[in-house]
Amino acid sequence: MSTDITDSEDATDTGSVSKDGVAGADTEAAPGPGSEGEQPGIRSQAEGGIVAQLRLDHAALFLRPTLRDAPAVTVEPAYWTTIEPGRTVVFVTVYGRDFDPFETALTADPTVTDPVLVDRYSDSRVYRVTLTDRAVTVTAETAALGGRLLDLSSSRDGWLVQLRFPDRERLVAFNDYCREHEISVTVDHLRVSDDESEGVVALTDKQQALLTVAHEEGYFDVPRGISQDELAERLDVSKSAVSQRLRRAIGELCAAALP
Repeated sequence: MSTDITDSEDATDTGSVSKDGVAGADTEAAPGPGSEGEQPGIRSQAEGGIVAQLRLDHAALFLRPTLRDAPAVTVEPAYWTTIEPGRTVVFVTVYGRDFDPFETALTADPTVTDPVLVDRYSDSRVYRVTLTDRAVTVTAETAALGGRLLDLSSSRDGWLVQLRFPDRERLVAFNDYCREHEISVTVDHLRVSDDESEGVVALTDKQQALLTVAHEEGYFDVPRGISQDELAERLDVSKSAVSQRLRRAIGELCAAALP
């Protein structure tokens, strides 16, 4: 669903986008003295808030040129850090079968420089890249608005990002910032962050979506009603991403359910 955030009624806060990272951490908060388990002097944003799953696109978004030229892989940034003034390094995990198109596109991508293959596995690879000053990112502004990154991965039309903001106003500010900087924003869904009825707490939205489709289509039946290839096609991700996401989701459920 493509929705303007300002028209949504089930949000609670706002956020914003910027040009030097990929998401953020909580900042300004209301004081919460007397809340159970909280120390005096520690401000709290733990109550309420809004979780937004968004699709972001812009020609100069971090790694966007590479994603456009190598749509068969799924990219998940692992972490990033500024190791010296003006130099931000990002580690990304790439899932797929054929990495040649990705590596070819990566070497020509104007949003990054100095790409390095850091590790190699049977169905994924880890790369380190350095951001250039041409890269458009969302980290700093998201953090400035009190937002927090929950999940981030590539999609065929840009980046699929899940963000939590303390209230609706800051989410709207994030949308306004994107509009001002010509970053396309498509809303997949919004939910109140403490509404546990919307999903299993231990799972990300992508993990829950995968498990829901897998269960409904008989992936766990004997014999199976759907293959991983078919799941990947239904969810528009690579088979490797489906395999990794299934293992992580099942691991999270076991960790939450078992003593």
